[in-house]
Amino acid sequence: CYRQQLLLVLLLLLFPLHILSPVSATADPSYPEATECGVREDEDLMVMRREEYDEGRILDITHAYHEDMTAGGTDEGLGRFLWLAKSMRNGSLANSSEMNFSVHSGTHVDAPDHLFQHYFDVDVLNGIVPLMILRCPALLADVPRDKNITADVMESLHIPRGVRRVLFWTLDTDR
Repeated sequence: CYRQQLLLVLLLLLFPLHILSPVSATADPSYPEATECGVREDEDLMVMRREEYDEGRILDITHAYHEDMTAGGTDEGLGRFLWLAKSMRNGSLANSSEMNFSVHSGTHVDAPDHLFQHYFDVDVLNGIVPLMILRCPALLADVPRDKNITADVMESLHIPRGVRRVLFWTLDTDR
């Protein structure tokens, strides 16, 4: 009982120190340090995007989502895909956003079971592509916008020997 009381007293004494102690404002180094809590009303909110990680060994090549981005192999845009479903300003206990769009939108990798029914039937990768397959050296090849990727186009790209992975920048990439 004495130990529990002593522990409680220590926790009560140390708890305020924990709140005031200088700690990093963020656990993720890709976000800037915050000097204060919240944003002043005269400040604009701005998304900080970092495209290089691990001293330039990893490049983020994903595209930001926007309402005009093509989706699911059509020319129609995503439309309204992100919204604030619950707001503390309207009495909710927390702000809560919702998203709705095809997984065949934006930057993505199609697992074999997306394109081949026999892979889907046996659930080869459980719909998951291991991240380590994607974390590797690759060549980014800019494909002529008026061409399909054919053997002739591949030859015209002059891909060096030994390159094991190629990412193709195509007309769809521009959209």
